[in-house]
Amino acid sequence: MAFPQPRPQAPQLPQHLLRTIDCQQGAVRAVRFNCDGNYLLSCGSDKSLKLWSVSRGTLLKTYSGHGYEVLDADSSYDNSQICSCSSDKTVILWDVATGQVTRKLRGHAGKVNCVQFNEEATVILSGSIDGTVRCWDTRSRRYEPIQVLDEARDSISSLKVAQHELLTGSVDGRVRRYDLRMGQLHVDFISSPITCVCFSQDGQCTLSSSLDSTVRLLDKSTGEMLGEYTGHKMKGYKLDCCLSSKDTHVLSCSEDGHVYCWDLVEGSLSLKLPVGKAVVQSLSFHPSETCLLTAMEGRVQVWASEPEDTDEEGGEGVR
Repeated sequence: MAFPQPRPQAPQLPQHLLRTIDCQQGAVRAVRFNCDGNYLLSCGSDKSLKLWSVSRGTLLKTYSGHGYEVLDADSSYDNSQICSCSSDKTVILWDVATGQVTRKLRGHAGKVNCVQFNEEATVILSGSIDGTVRCWDTRSRRYEPIQVLDEARDSISSLKVAQHELLTGSVDGRVRRYDLRMGQLHVDFISSPITCVCFSQDGQCTLSSSLDSTVRLLDKSTGEMLGEYTGHKMKGYKLDCCLSSKDTHVLSCSEDGHVYCWDLVEGSLSLKLPVGKAVVQSLSFHPSETCLLTAMEGRVQVWASEPEDTDEEGGEGVR
């Protein structure tokens, strides 16, 4: 029996800076790819939300309507709608093309930290410092949430939805996974306040970062710890973590100005990406390619595995 060929070289990592975008919207609180990775959303401390072309670094639209800084945003699967949340306690549903507010959703008792559409963009889920997750029907004219999840004992810092499952992280140190179809709740206790949670791409694992400067990979069904990733600094800021698009690497922001990238299986540090001298506030990994967005102070950086071919149209982007 012939042995299989050695595996090709390890997956490329997004270590080349393609462009830096000066967002001109105060401090960038969060940066997010849209669902196909062609556009990015930047959430500003100046109350604005901005839509950019990733390949050109050009501003496409500014969305104004929040009364205080914007903390998170998400775009719908068909790119026709955006939802955003703010310290003003509201969630806004936007029409992408017109830039108009479709609906402004009130009900949270404090600032809203995180927001996401479900896959069909029929429901918006929002998590707040008030300890609740509220589920809003995007098609209804009613202004009350269709469901309120109030199991957390402290602020909801992060949430992700995938198919019929909702994952939340809270300052109470718990990662909660709701099976919305079965009406079940699974809780994993991590002793430190959670800053960010996400599902792995294959749906088998959950990733969470916390203020003990540790990122943890858990088996979704058993809660068994599969990996711990350390070396970065996360003591006082709500910073993002994520998995690469093929689940090969774990990435985290850090207060020391770097993005840390670990090999998922081995747990070893594969890349320490120097972004700048301040806190790396947010990051977002491209849904299918080796491309990474980072946010620091008022700027967003676009990183890729290869330097850009400047012969291509749009290759001259904003450097």
